[in-house]
Amino acid sequence: METVVHGGDTQWAERLFGRPPNGWLDLSTGINPFPYPVDGLPVTAWTRLPDGGADRALRQAAADYYGAGDPALVVAAPGSQALIQWVPRLRPPSRVAVLGPTYSEHARAWAGAGHSVDTVGDLDEPGLGVDVLVVTNPNNPDGRCCAARRLLQAADRLSRHGGLLVVDEAFADLDPANSVAAYAGAPGLVVLRSFGKFFGLAGLRLGFGLAAPAPIAELRDALGPWAVSGPAAHIATRAFRDGAWIAATRIKLAEGAARLDALLEDAGLTVAGGTALYRLVTGVDAL
Repeated sequence: METVVHGGDTQWAERLFGRPPNGWLDLSTGINPFPYPVDGLPVTAWTRLPDGGADRALRQAAADYYGAGDPALVVAAPGSQALIQWVPRLRPPSRVAVLGPTYSEHARAWAGAGHSVDTVGDLDEPGLGVDVLVVTNPNNPDGRCCAARRLLQAADRLSRHGGLLVVDEAFADLDPANSVAAYAGAPGLVVLRSFGKFFGLAGLRLGFGLAAPAPIAELRDALGPWAVSGPAAHIATRAFRDGAWIAATRIKLAEGAARLDALLEDAGLTVAGGTALYRLVTGVDAL
């Protein structure tokens, strides 16, 4: 696979284009610019290895927030990117379909693990001819959403012959209506969630996998002990339970997206899709 160039590397942009007087405004990563407050961390979060109690508390808070309920259905990882790379390595060589265009690391990770990968344009296009279907929901970059009902039907269809549906819900915090995380125990379903995007703490490197207990146990073994730092576990456990901040942030991001839409349209650009954390636009002068 060709090298994938990701957004967020402002130093790379400066080397290539120079530095504007006020620095670069990074619109590429879809990260909440209003981060969750991280003050008040106990010193022990930094000085001690995270113990089993911290892990259980984190997984319970995540299970409650995502609607799964049972912490046995949750694994914590150093970012959802780590799970994107590990899930393909826990299956034998398979025929994989990625619903695209989408985040390019999915196809790259499955191909790199020895699987045969194709990109498809519709949820029903693969039929029964693939072993694994990967869907980003809502999709990056166009914000396309698949209804939870259709995703669960696809998971059921794939599970009948040992297949797997992987749903990347990195941006589902904004509007959980189409999330399938609450069904994480269903056969053939793996859900990936990102903590850093909605909570604005991408540098914390924290993500979650939700699935039936058997694949979760495989992922925990693959990630090894202390996969998540003490500060990350402490911050996320608190953030998941802060319902007031979560509700207010969803409103703030929706209002900000509406203002951005108006600015883009005033500049002659057409909003083609996206979520409250990013927009896809078209324009005659786009490069």
